[in-house]
Amino acid sequence: MLVYRLELVDLKRIKEVVVVEGRYDKNAVSQVVDATIIEVSGFRIFSDKEKINLLRKLAEKRGLIILTDSDKAGFFIRGRLRGILGETNVKHAYIPDIMGRERRKAACSKEGKLGVEGMNPEVITKALELAGATYEENYMSKKCPEPIITKSDLFELGLSGGKESLKKRSDLLKRLDLPERLSANGLLDVLNALYTRDEFFEIF
Repeated sequence: MLVYRLELVDLKRIKEVVVVEGRYDKNAVSQVVDATIIEVSGFRIFSDKEKINLLRKLAEKRGLIILTDSDKAGFFIRGRLRGILGETNVKHAYIPDIMGRERRKAACSKEGKLGVEGMNPEVITKALELAGATYEENYMSKKCPEPIITKSDLFELGLSGGKESLKKRSDLLKRLDLPERLSANGLLDVLNALYTRDEFFEIF
């Protein structure tokens, strides 16, 4: 059964993949735009050659928008990624310096600034727009809906929900040169960023 993008929540979709520091940032951005969002897990990204390779693939295929916090650590991560990935197909989104504390935290950060997770939707939207995010205005069109790779597809192909799923998924990740630690959900996000549904079934 084909699933089409018009079934998704009615958020504006952007072409580029958004790169954020952590999962709370990812959650904040996912409530603002429909996009593939990759978290780098802070400084751990610099020792994760597989994820760096994935970011290069995504930059080439879709383009990246790097959105980090406005504190010293956020700018350090951004700067290192800039050096590693270069400027080709990479855009930079900046949030303003807003003092405060995120709800989930007992105290303010060391610099007292709110991170991406603490920004309101309007601020995140403006940051992405100023970075030059490419909105896919017609992707929800009923005239030509775009079928996507779904969890059902992964299940039918034996990549999830079965005794051999882990091995099959591991084999696929190696074949596609993707990070071995990608979960089934992570794999789904990346596959939809890199391939159309038809392309995926051809290479599978």
